[in-house]
Amino acid sequence: MTTIPQITDSHCHLDFPDFDGQLDDIVARAADAGVTRMVTICTKLRQEPQVRAIAEAHAPVFYAMGTHPMSVANEPMVTPDELIALAQHPKCVGIGETGLDYHYTSESAEKQQTSLRIHIAAARDTGLPLIIHARAADEDMARILTEEHANGAYSCVMHCFSSSADLARAALDLGFYLSMSGITAFPKSQELRDIFAAAPLDRILVETDSPYLAPPPHRGKRNEPAFTAHTAQKAADLFALPYDEFAAATEANFNRLFTKAAAWQA
Repeated sequence: MTTIPQITDSHCHLDFPDFDGQLDDIVARAADAGVTRMVTICTKLRQEPQVRAIAEAHAPVFYAMGTHPMSVANEPMVTPDELIALAQHPKCVGIGETGLDYHYTSESAEKQQTSLRIHIAAARDTGLPLIIHARAADEDMARILTEEHANGAYSCVMHCFSSSADLARAALDLGFYLSMSGITAFPKSQELRDIFAAAPLDRILVETDSPYLAPPPHRGKRNEPAFTAHTAQKAADLFALPYDEFAAATEANFNRLFTKAAAWQA
């Protein structure tokens, strides 16, 4: 009997309405595809109880929590202490997603930067990895991540990375990780694939960002954690590795970064 290589969907949004009433099936299909763990992300702290409940109800599901940069203007500014307190839950394994998005919400850039630094402080204090969303803000993102790292080390993943080679290098130089989403499997994403191909294999994660960004052959449809396997197969080809070797590498990377999830698994 052939065993399907195990991988982890390091970033999804299982609390979104797209999955209402379907989570048992979603988790089962993920397992059938070899996706044996997933991290569901809370993007507004007032929704943390619902996200936490999903992780509590489903053994393979962990969660992270923070205020998404596109929500900062309309949500109360969180404090480090609030994040640190919430992060004590045994299945809370990351801080965020946080970051900067100047594509849609540049008018709140200053508040986004403040929020980002608050999340970094919580990541530094808890030892949990920071989960970063970056769009159209490469220069400020690299500057803030670098400034804050000089103030005290922290770990970080650039989720759904689709930014410039310069930001990729800045993140990698700080010891951070880059996460491959379905975007990397799109036919027109060769420039992005080149950025990942130049990165060390031991800094690569995979994710769906579901319900968004479904990879081929499901592009244009609702994404779900099971589809991580399609992105991982494309990534294995990119690194010229057999699928099982790439899967094992990304599992080791996830465990190294998300130590709380790794300890739970053990």
